[in-house]
Amino acid sequence: MRRIDYSWVILATGFFILFFSGGSRFAFGLMLKPMSEDLAVSRSTLSLVVTTFMVVSALALPVVGRLVDNWSLKHTIGISAVLGGVGIGLMGQVDAIWQVFIVYGVIYALGNAGSSISPVTVMISRWFPNRLGIASSGAVAGNAVGQLFIVVALAAILVSLDWRWSFRVLGIAYLAVMVPLVYLAVRDKPAVESQTSHNVMRPTISPPNSVLSLRRALTSRQLVLLAVIYGICGIQDFFVATHIVAFARDQGMGPVLSGNMLALMGLMGLVGTLGSGFLADKFGAVRPTIICFMVRMSIFALIIFDQSTSSIMVFGLLYGLTFLVTAPLTVVFVGNIFGMARMGTLAGSISMVHQISGGLGAFVGAWIFDNRGNYDDAFKLMLILAVIAAILTQFIRERPVTAPPISSPLAQ
Repeated sequence: MRRIDYSWVILATGFFILFFSGGSRFAFGLMLKPMSEDLAVSRSTLSLVVTTFMVVSALALPVVGRLVDNWSLKHTIGISAVLGGVGIGLMGQVDAIWQVFIVYGVIYALGNAGSSISPVTVMISRWFPNRLGIASSGAVAGNAVGQLFIVVALAAILVSLDWRWSFRVLGIAYLAVMVPLVYLAVRDKPAVESQTSHNVMRPTISPPNSVLSLRRALTSRQLVLLAVIYGICGIQDFFVATHIVAFARDQGMGPVLSGNMLALMGLMGLVGTLGSGFLADKFGAVRPTIICFMVRMSIFALIIFDQSTSSIMVFGLLYGLTFLVTAPLTVVFVGNIFGMARMGTLAGSISMVHQISGGLGAFVGAWIFDNRGNYDDAFKLMLILAVIAAILTQFIRERPVTAPPISSPLAQ
């Protein structure tokens, strides 16, 4: 009997890690309206919790990247999974807003950072170096599937019980399933001799073997461009993820339908992320990124002029199609431009910008709603940002950035 290639075990493990860590992040948006009413706080205040979560997890991502590069991938993800499960479970016990800031904004944020897309896709890059786009997309698809199933389950609990029990059940599942999975299945890297036939096919753009020093890479024009593009993506993503259900309910959509829409966005995200990985392996990461922002331009324009139930559903489903498109492309961009040696640190830095910007997007959406009484101006802002991102993406060059000649033996 033929022995199973362990690379596929790693891919499946990455999928299920992101199923829990990625899917659980959408719980907050689902609970925004009932939490606001129960805790007697405004949406702006609750959205500041999301901003805190995003900033804390963002600042943790470069540290996570260094730990993954220089210490242990398994222990980094494993310890983070424990923190994430404790944090999300404790949300069921909070009764004051300051507790929400600590539990969700700090504890869960630190746990989520270490078990998020960034470290998982670095893990995938070690086992699938020559099919990085589609393999990373396969793992990131866990995020989309998690959004689908976790949101449907939580929406059902929310209707029959309340938002507190929804968080408690999620925390129990997190600790009972995800933590053992990480420690049983994750391996830091394959043995040299275990590289197998699935890595024979090479992408159109092969990652360079040599890279810039870390300092030069972090200050290069290409990384700055990527940071701005991913920053815009983050603003849009977490504005939508945090406010889409509340917006839909404000327009008269029922709690079950609006919750199901959020769940179905995950199903669309599955299609989008697999498609982006396929395109990235054939044509590079620029093309699917431009397509992503062009779709967003269209749907933000639609929702500005028509906010009927059918248009909200179209908006939600098509945004879901783009929601995870750029996530697996982070390691593709970094690998193609800067090489594999500092993958964790550079991908973590880009994800940090995405996270911080996401917190800003969640807060700005709430601030506009609290001051204008609707989300119209927020949608206009997102449309402008989509146009800017689509233009900037065309300036990304997926070719190795080389360092200038080293003139001093002390230079890195």
